[in-house]
Amino acid sequence: MAIGNRIVYRALGAGLTALAALLPLTTHAQQPLTEERCPRMVAQDVPRVWRANLRLAAVNPGEVRLTYIGHSTFEIESAAGVRIATDYNDYVRPRAVPHIATMNRAHSTHYSNNPDPDIAHVLRGWGTDNQPARIDLAYEDVWVRNVPTNIRDWGGGTMLHGNSIFVFESGGVCIAHLGHLHHTLTPAHLQEMGRIDVVLVPVDGSFTLNVEGMVEVLRQINAPLAIPMHVFGEHALQRFLQAMGEIYDAERATSPTLIVSRASLPAKPKIVVLPGR
Repeated sequence: MAIGNRIVYRALGAGLTALAALLPLTTHAQQPLTEERCPRMVAQDVPRVWRANLRLAAVNPGEVRLTYIGHSTFEIESAAGVRIATDYNDYVRPRAVPHIATMNRAHSTHYSNNPDPDIAHVLRGWGTDNQPARIDLAYEDVWVRNVPTNIRDWGGGTMLHGNSIFVFESGGVCIAHLGHLHHTLTPAHLQEMGRIDVVLVPVDGSFTLNVEGMVEVLRQINAPLAIPMHVFGEHALQRFLQAMGEIYDAERATSPTLIVSRASLPAKPKIVVLPGR
């Protein structure tokens, strides 16, 4: 079953303020409660000259193609042929050079110090000098922005702004990649994110947020479609799926690639497990 254009309004009540032990130490500026950050409808901006997409099975307008490469890396492809690689690193990469590469700082499997020089935009999701990274990029038919979060450092302390939730919008589909998330979200984080259709969620339960905390994050975001990443074995995946069983249906796909549109989103929240390449 699919739903059409559905707008999800979230109640930012007191229940969202019960955070995990690692509480973010900063608060982001609040956006007006009536503003829907995503989608911004990039396709309705000033017309651009889009490169021809010569690959087979081109993505149709209003669709986004997601391919799980492995670990925390996905290839996201728009109707205009824009390719994005998430958590771009030196170990797990898509076959084609992306136009946009996003990175997070937690471990070397989430960033590269030597990205391919042909990448048009390398977006690093961590801040410097205690200032968060701020990314707002419109590129052809894609809009990319970030919501900074904190991470644990190797000594058990807190590294401010060491991670970003990257939000991608194309064809009216809003995708959030949680990166190496280490804590639950505040109302300010949720307001910055806006409506999310697809959430790419780390499910290892140890290196990132524990299973109970990640279940709370998915309840907070309330996206109709979730795709696991950062799996670290079948046991960890099963533990996560069981914890999510009351609120999400689950299915396993045989292909690492999924075409997503607003019309194809499930009526009941669903987890789709994609095999990595």
